[in-house]
Amino acid sequence: MEVLRTPDERFASLPGYPFSPHYVEVPDGEGGELRVHYVDEGPADADPVLLLHGEPSWSFLYRKMIPVITAAGHRAVAPDLVGFGRSDKPSKRADYTYQRHVDWMRALLEQLDLRNVTFVGQDWGGLIGLRLVAEHPDRFARVVAANTFLPTGDRDPGDAFLAWQKFSQETRTFRVGRIVNGGCVTELPEDVVAAYDAPFPDETYKEGARQFPLLVPTSPSDPAAEPNRRAWEVLSKFDKPFLTAFSDSDPITGGTDRVLREAIPGTKGRSHTTLAGGGHFLQEDVGEELARVVVDFVGAT
Repeated sequence: MEVLRTPDERFASLPGYPFSPHYVEVPDGEGGELRVHYVDEGPADADPVLLLHGEPSWSFLYRKMIPVITAAGHRAVAPDLVGFGRSDKPSKRADYTYQRHVDWMRALLEQLDLRNVTFVGQDWGGLIGLRLVAEHPDRFARVVAANTFLPTGDRDPGDAFLAWQKFSQETRTFRVGRIVNGGCVTELPEDVVAAYDAPFPDETYKEGARQFPLLVPTSPSDPAAEPNRRAWEVLSKFDKPFLTAFSDSDPITGGTDRVLREAIPGTKGRSHTTLAGGGHFLQEDVGEELARVVVDFVGAT
């Protein structure tokens, strides 16, 4: 597997992101290894809050939430998915599959031996993380789903997602920072837009970001459809605390919080919330508020 690695100097002096880098090596699925980056802040012996980002962002997305979580005495662990942030970036589209993304994050979960985990997932963070919750429920204490879902291809993905999927394949230049900005209610400062572009020195580094929209199951015969159905079989019996904390202005995932609440037993009796003023990337628009929701949820359960 041919791999690109973003030069460290691209990550110097990012706004609001003072966190030291940490790395693990995970199997690449072809006999080699990939370097995966993660943020690890707060007391090392505290129960971890695992924060998984989605497409096309990276752990920088959680910079507003990490201080709130650690100030409450929790350990915040925020990996960069393979192909994003400071993690290695396989150079070919075919190197990226849904299953491999699950396998790569499972390897991180196991190498760090994370247990009693509070999982927080948004966008693809949920598509990957909810699979991990279903496959390793013993490692997870509770779940916060934020603007995410676990699709099986049995439901209409909606016009907004299909438009995004089409755009992602047809646009000549994949302007990551501008894409994130477009998914926020509040206009991002230029240095923040630049921080989202930092992992990608040129278009050759963006094969993972380009491929992700095509990996979402949109038909019942999709390769990931059956594994996700098996995950739903577990989640339909998952009775550990499960909270939905969606935003009010996300055209991609709006309404899927209701589906989660109807299907997963652990959602019953929880203080589910809809955060006002948040777009798809609610960590940018209402990050501190979402972090307080997470901290309060941990304290209450």
